[in-house]
Amino acid sequence: MKDASLLLVGVGGLGCTWANRAKTRCGTNVDLLLIDADPSGVDSPTQAHVLTLGDSPDSSGCASLPELGEQRMRNLTQFVNRVLEPVELVILLTALGGGSGSGAAPDMARQAKRRGALVLSIAALPFDAQPSRRQVAEEACVKLEKYSDVCVRLSLDRLAWQARERGVDWRLGAAWIEELVEGLVTTISKIGLINLDLMDLRSIVQKDGRSTLLVAEGDPDSPMLIFQNAVRAPLYDVQIQGARGCLIQVEGGIGMTIQQLEAVASAFTSGLHRDAQVILGARTTSELEGKIRVVAVISGAGLPS
Repeated sequence: MKDASLLLVGVGGLGCTWANRAKTRCGTNVDLLLIDADPSGVDSPTQAHVLTLGDSPDSSGCASLPELGEQRMRNLTQFVNRVLEPVELVILLTALGGGSGSGAAPDMARQAKRRGALVLSIAALPFDAQPSRRQVAEEACVKLEKYSDVCVRLSLDRLAWQARERGVDWRLGAAWIEELVEGLVTTISKIGLINLDLMDLRSIVQKDGRSTLLVAEGDPDSPMLIFQNAVRAPLYDVQIQGARGCLIQVEGGIGMTIQQLEAVASAFTSGLHRDAQVILGARTTSELEGKIRVVAVISGAGLPS
């Protein structure tokens, strides 16, 4: 959907870092908004809207107080409204447990939702060894879920473990987040063999029940391995069995066949409810020659059969 206005939002230090890196992969297909109490956190190598959560640029931050972060976010409503005016989809990245993320992220989602935008949130919860921050994060996550069409909980423990396997810094090497954001933006903004748009996405995410986001890349002739890699995402809760809705975008090289497309789509949808609504999109690109990448939005999980 070329005319759709997409906004990538990073809230807090980690959220801004991840949003910056994801933006470099998405190019001009998405706008960027960075929100943090620390002025150094909103530095960006690309063009971005910037909001500092403080009474002045050199303020001391939100002092780990979510209430302060929320209050300062509300004080910026007039500016946020101008940024959100043309926006139809918001992808929000944040880490909960501190003042900026836990306070400002839910209110940012609230303001976007009030403006009529779809809100997809990816929220990292603190390490298991940080019980006090975990309590703050859990309370904030409930608020964030209230104002998000989809809100997935990211495990920093699993993210760090996967990053160690690749030999990268987990704060900078959140490849799963970057790939997911790029896949979502590409799904909505670029023309393909079978096109998807925001109306398709909206029809899936409005279903009752739990939702999740999946992304994976692999050999076109190994569809089940691609699916298995997708469900090994660094998330707390990946529920697919019996889900009532699935939007799935399959991207492959120029030589991707109908059989490969059908096989990978079947691997991702075979466990859904028998009456599930499935919306399939497909696109080819020379950048994925010899590979297939799948982005899926799963909804309506965890409901009685």
